[in-house]
Amino acid sequence: MNHQEISKKLKPAFGRLFGDTDGAAGYFAPGRANLIGEHIDYNGGCVLPCALTMGTWAVVRKRRDRMLRFYSLNFPGAGVIRSSLDDLRPLEDDSWSAYIKGVIWALKQRGFGIDWGLDLVLWGDLPGGAGLSSSASLEVLAGFCLKDIHGLPLTALDLAVIGQEAERDYVGVDCGIMDQFASAAGRQGKAMLLDTASMDCRYVPLDLPEHALVITNTNVKHDLLDSPYNERRKQCQQALQLVRQFGDRPSLCSVKPQQLETMKAAFDDPIIWRRARHAVSENERVKLAAEALQKGDLKELGRLLNQSHRSLKEDFQVSCRELDILAETAQGLPDVLGSRMMGGGFGGCTISLVRREGLDGFRKTLGQIYREQTGIECTFYVVGPGGGPERIW
Repeated sequence: MNHQEISKKLKPAFGRLFGDTDGAAGYFAPGRANLIGEHIDYNGGCVLPCALTMGTWAVVRKRRDRMLRFYSLNFPGAGVIRSSLDDLRPLEDDSWSAYIKGVIWALKQRGFGIDWGLDLVLWGDLPGGAGLSSSASLEVLAGFCLKDIHGLPLTALDLAVIGQEAERDYVGVDCGIMDQFASAAGRQGKAMLLDTASMDCRYVPLDLPEHALVITNTNVKHDLLDSPYNERRKQCQQALQLVRQFGDRPSLCSVKPQQLETMKAAFDDPIIWRRARHAVSENERVKLAAEALQKGDLKELGRLLNQSHRSLKEDFQVSCRELDILAETAQGLPDVLGSRMMGGGFGGCTISLVRREGLDGFRKTLGQIYREQTGIECTFYVVGPGGGPERIW
């Protein structure tokens, strides 16, 4: 669906709920797909995401008081969620609106004068809990809306950092910066080689005329608050402390794979060793994948995707049976160059690089095998690289 079609859904809902649409504006912020580089953005590594044409749309209007009224067409049963600028309570709100309130809170913490409330109606086509960063899309959308409405001097990096602060300090998920940055700084037809240690970003061509990126949803929901996501971050911090016995290191991913091998004896716990090995090796795979894209070597990119899944499954242990069935089955299909789990793990989606001429067969075969082995229907999304947040009317 395009912006115009989405607006036809949102505008009437806004008018019905809040009286009219006078003074309202429409906004969009994308989700993201991470080609490769999982669980290393909080370890100072490089990642290779792209923004998507899928995302979150909203109709927003500034109020003349401090009241907040939010409604989601994705969660109609929740009704209109009402609160105020004076009722922002970190780590106490478990509704979807916490991501928006968290952004308002983070801006206020930075000294920005957010003194007027909002009426907001939104809808998104990113499946929640599927690893496509629906939360980051919502945070960047909120930040971009507030930037536009209040005339705030915020860069794309500012929007990303504020979104991260909202998710980490208000919602309670100790996330990295990649998801928010990919949404805030996306460019049409490009992937982003982002060094999360320095925040240097280089855009890499993602031109796929004969191939497609296919997101396959396990339809097994994950919740990073309840999953071992935060535990993995702590384990990586333990690994970093061990690495620092061999010299000052700013992050785990500042270590090269061959250097890590020389440190193995210091790792008494084999689990911590495997966590470190994933982070360090995944960081190298990202750099190789960016080189492969620059050269147009999609076969090499596919090989790296397969290696990434194996590392996430065996060393970082964030996969699950359903993800393994999808990724490993896809890897054996004739029109697939590579496939891996994507996102935080414990459910969610895989990303596969598939020849366009084989898309129908890919969906039919993989869907049938997955259904036979799990009793669950998977969902397919053929996606492409999109741009960043924008005001659409």
